[in-house]
Amino acid sequence: MSPPLPVKLSITHRFKASAERVFDAWLDPTKARHWLFVTKPNTPLVRAEVDARVGGTFCFADLRDGEEVEHVGEYLEIDRPRRLVFTLGVPKYSQDRDRLTVDIVPLDTGCELTLTHEMGPEGEQWRESSKKGWTQLVAGLDAWLGDGTPPTANG
Repeated sequence: MSPPLPVKLSITHRFKASAERVFDAWLDPTKARHWLFVTKPNTPLVRAEVDARVGGTFCFADLRDGEEVEHVGEYLEIDRPRRLVFTLGVPKYSQDRDRLTVDIVPLDTGCELTLTHEMGPEGEQWRESSKKGWTQLVAGLDAWLGDGTPPTANG
């Protein structure tokens, strides 16, 4: 196992949806393409490929100024519906790989998700924008799971 990365941030979000629904939304490409790494409201990703197994990889691509930007990684741990650990990189901008851990705790009604993002030392400059981005993406997942449709630009 690789050593922990020095820059770490965490966010927590409570969902009305079950732990299973929240967990599955990370690994099902038809669901994930509507919220994971989506940068424009109501604009699904142009590509979503998932090999949902330990050692499997993923590639999610959105369109920015007419060019595909890929988010790639490898699944390190999959424990449905409680834990998902994976690497994450955006090769267009950097060859570095971050480590993300998604812990989901089932509650009497819904679940609580804690996302931990670990980055190398250069990640310090991205800490706040990454935290804001993950907060928005997880809120988008919550809205999307609410009625099965992506959130609108107003909410």
